Amino acid sequence: MDNDTKLSRRERQIMDIVYQRGRATVAEVVESMADAPSYSAVRAMMGILEQKGQLRHEQVGARYVYLPTVPVSKAQRSALKRLLTTFFNGSARDAIAALAELPEARLSKDELSTLSKLIEQSKKEGR
Repeated sequence: MDNDTKLSRRERQIMDIVYQRGRATVAEVVESMADAPSYSAVRAMMGILEQKGQLRHEQVGARYVYLPTVPVSKAQRSALKRLLTTFFNGSARDAIAALAELPEARLSKDELSTLSKLIEQSKKEGR
C-alpha cells in the first residue's frame, strides 16, 4: 500500500492543487478549492500532509510555501493505479477504451503512432 492510498479525500484534493501549481501557500490552496474548508483547517491538513511525507515547506518571508515531496511521475502512477482499481476493475484495456471514447481525448496522428509503438514494445516485453 503506497502513501497516496492513505490520504483522505481532502488531502488528495490539496495534493492535486499543489501538483497543478508546482508549489502553493495555504491561501492559494484555499482559493483553488471549490468547497474549501476554513483557512486554519487547510493549514492543519497541509501540516498533516507534511508529517505524512507528502509535502515539505520553504519559508518565504512570513509565509510557508509547500512543495510535493513525491515526484509527479510516481504520483501519476499511483493515481492511475487507484483509477484502474476503483473504476475499471484493474483493466487497462477498459480504461483505454473509455478514454478513447471521450471527445476531448482526441489523439493526433503522432500521438497514435507513439501509442502504437508503446503497444508493440509491451508485446515484445510480454506485458
